[in-house]
Amino acid sequence: MIETKEITFRYKRKSVFKDFSCTFGNGKVYGLLGKNGAGKSTLIYLMAGLLKPYKGKICYNNENVSRRPAAVLQDMFVVPEEFELPNIPLKRYMSINKHFYPKFSEEQLRQNLSLFEIDDIEKVNLGALSFGQKKRVFMSFALATNTSLLMMDEPTNGLDIPAKSQFKKFIASNMTDERTIIISTHQVQDIEKLIEHVVILNDSAILLDASTEEICRRLCFVNGTNQTSFRETPFYISQTFQGNNVLLPNNGGEESMLNLETLFNAVLERHEKIKPLFNNE
Repeated sequence: MIETKEITFRYKRKSVFKDFSCTFGNGKVYGLLGKNGAGKSTLIYLMAGLLKPYKGKICYNNENVSRRPAAVLQDMFVVPEEFELPNIPLKRYMSINKHFYPKFSEEQLRQNLSLFEIDDIEKVNLGALSFGQKKRVFMSFALATNTSLLMMDEPTNGLDIPAKSQFKKFIASNMTDERTIIISTHQVQDIEKLIEHVVILNDSAILLDASTEEICRRLCFVNGTNQTSFRETPFYISQTFQGNNVLLPNNGGEESMLNLETLFNAVLERHEKIKPLFNNE
């Protein structure tokens, strides 16, 4: 669906990407993970055409994103980490902006808002909302546009614990085989049950690019154990209140439950050991 081809980009005093390539396919929820400053937000803005690479090309369904053709812009939506909404009623905001998105559904907007326990959109004034409430409303509108590509940058920032739980149901209820959702975050626990494919960035390079199915086939996660010795040499061990979280090579074809935080930390610290397991994919 969207492909970056050997792009180079830099800010005035910082190089972010050099000859960087990656591809995001159709019909998946991607987790774009990395520490602050890893280049996640920059990559999203480049793919949305809000930034332009100095070199290379970004294509969305074979269209050059940097040219910002209308057919591309009406089929993608970005929810940035920080944004401003006008001091107007939600109904007015909807009536102004829905025309840019041919597949927008008011019924779906109402359904999305109800998942966040906002039931009467006629009474919602955007200027009177807290940041967390604005985020819920904006994400609800974003998904109601029914664009084929939705990119969300740190979507759970500003949400309280109940809203983060609602967010998981919210994304799952709006996912279709025709839609791709890219969620950029460093708060990996918030999206662990949602994602189908993991891309981990660090120092503007991809350390891991694999489906969750493939990750669990190649790696074994042992969560909350008190064991200190294993048949295989662990890639990574972290201590928690529940015991040790351990990442092992899965040479025996064992089934285990993905622990995204353990994976993320292990890849950052031991990528030279883990990345070769996926190089043939």
